[in-house]
Amino acid sequence: MKIVVLDGYTENPGDLSWEPIKAFGELRVYDRTSYEESDAIAERIGDAEIVITNKTPISKKTLDACPKIRAIAVLATGYNVVDCAEAKRRGIPVMNVPAYGTQVVAQYAVSLLLEICSHAAHHDQAVKEGRWEKCPDFCFWDDPMIELAGKTAGIIGLGRIGRTTAGILSAMGMKVIACSPHETEEGRKAAAYVDPDTLFAESDVIFLHCPLNPQTQGIINKDTIAKMKDGVILINNSRGQLVVERDLADALNSGKVYAAGLDVVSTEPIRSDNPLLTAKNTVITPHISWAAKEARQRILDITAKNLQSFLDGAPKNVVNR
Repeated sequence: MKIVVLDGYTENPGDLSWEPIKAFGELRVYDRTSYEESDAIAERIGDAEIVITNKTPISKKTLDACPKIRAIAVLATGYNVVDCAEAKRRGIPVMNVPAYGTQVVAQYAVSLLLEICSHAAHHDQAVKEGRWEKCPDFCFWDDPMIELAGKTAGIIGLGRIGRTTAGILSAMGMKVIACSPHETEEGRKAAAYVDPDTLFAESDVIFLHCPLNPQTQGIINKDTIAKMKDGVILINNSRGQLVVERDLADALNSGKVYAAGLDVVSTEPIRSDNPLLTAKNTVITPHISWAAKEARQRILDITAKNLQSFLDGAPKNVVNR
């Protein structure tokens, strides 16, 4: 059986092994393939029966050009890069990797907040530039230091990651509220459910942990920002399209939003004209919440299990049943 990995570098830049996937057949691994739909994608797939992708799109056009595809495995939880409906029509299961990074993504969300509140990286650099040794006082700081205990954190989306983030914030002494389309007993243990308007009005910090869908796209916009407290902090390491970036940039520059910690943007890699690049008090990192080695190893292991389940005739983690 022929297997192709279209964009393997971010999953495995060399610190993991592809052996679990090689066990299933003849494997070709490309570090990178264009994220834009093109004939080159079909050329690389060729006559492969199993296609593994992370962010390289698999469109109807590509499926037309590659009739030997039997299964598609996505090296991620999100699977919007694949035309799942067309794959289903052809009897091709699309398998994703759920819940591989719950702990590390929650950890990263809180780390963005802590950087905004404590500015550790900035002051480390200032010390190494010699500013402390020249300081007339025993300490100095360039930005306000913010204590989080006693403040209210609002979480939009209370799935696995949202609940894990809530647990960390509660341990830090924060009050945690949340809104979600479905209330669960696990969610009630993690946070107090409120309606969206209450969350916007009461939160000192807002975390986005919801999926991207027609209901959540652009959920942070000028209208919802207007409902927020003055000086609110926004954290987003879910999906960039949840935010109307021009509206957030305007709110940051006006001071309505005190700061934003972002690991995702609407178009990735980020474009030079993204208004958030020049907005005040913004921490932007390159979509790396998921990238701890432990989490990437889980992606590889679960993908191997997905392939085995497919070959056994009972595919798991199928998103287009």
